Amino acid sequence: MSTRSVVHTHHAPAAVGPYSQAIRTESLIFTAGQIALDPATGKLVAGDVSDQARQVMKNLEAVLAAAGSDLSHVLKTTIFLVDMADFAEVNAVYGSHFAAAPPARSTVAVVALPLGALVEIEVVALPRERASATLTSAVSQHTVAVGEG
Repeated sequence: MSTRSVVHTHHAPAAVGPYSQAIRTESLIFTAGQIALDPATGKLVAGDVSDQARQVMKNLEAVLAAAGSDLSHVLKTTIFLVDMADFAEVNAVYGSHFAAAPPARSTVAVVALPLGALVEIEVVALPRERASATLTSAVSQHTVAVGEG
């Protein structure tokens, strides 16, 4: 049976509703969608969609760190955009955080986001120790398979 724990950090915005910043199990971390709230003020950052995307990524990094992970262990992301015309700008910011082996991703257009945000991103990630064990296991299985061939 897997355990479930709530993740909370003051380095990311507090939840603006009845939800947790993230939930961690033994094998996976599920973050809530992050919008461009400044954790210090609780207000949406000023600027355009690129500025908001940068803050969203900072918020995700903080939540993942509190959960015992980081962006390099992200398996899947979902991006929500108010205007699909902003895709290229958000994609540039997003891509700078996932240069090598990016995760699977979906991007969807929505009518509106909380507090007037332009972009929201949620992720599913592996805890660091689980990622290391999974990688070691995959390498061992590959080595055995190659050796048997």
